[in-house]
Amino acid sequence: MTLTAAADGSALGNPGPAGWAWVIDGERWRAGGWPRATNNQGELMAVLDLLHATADITEPLHVLCDSQYVINSVTQWMPGWKRRGWRKADGKPVLNRELLEALDVALAGRQVTFEWVKGHAGHPLNEIADDRARAAAEAFKRGSEPDHGPGFAGSAPSPDVALESALPQQAPPTLF
Repeated sequence: MTLTAAADGSALGNPGPAGWAWVIDGERWRAGGWPRATNNQGELMAVLDLLHATADITEPLHVLCDSQYVINSVTQWMPGWKRRGWRKADGKPVLNRELLEALDVALAGRQVTFEWVKGHAGHPLNEIADDRARAAAEAFKRGSEPDHGPGFAGSAPSPDVALESALPQQAPPTLF
């Protein structure tokens, strides 16, 4: 049986207070964020944390994303970036490299498929993930701690601590 989850990110300003979330169902979800990051960083982190949380499952994982950037990064562009030393075809450095390298490691040996879903179009899991990611970003905007959710039974500690090093100290000035 395949485990299906939605992953989403949110930034209030870009960069600005940012959140991320993944949702499997009402009992299995997690959210987090940072005082300042980009929407793309939130989108990437949602998938990264989902992969870490489900690392011990044997079922295939199906990830629903409304971010074509995330899907294209991990399914199409990453092999070329790695061959070129994490540089794009134009020779410029790949943005969000720390998160992308962590995703590359987390995907190794896993059966993971990605499906694009249109954002803000009524897809139930995507809407919940979007709401929770935005709530996390709004919590950081207020200077409060977001609701991190229950997580996934038996998973690693909250990524805000465990994966903190994956996020660059300064958010990149551009989206892509």
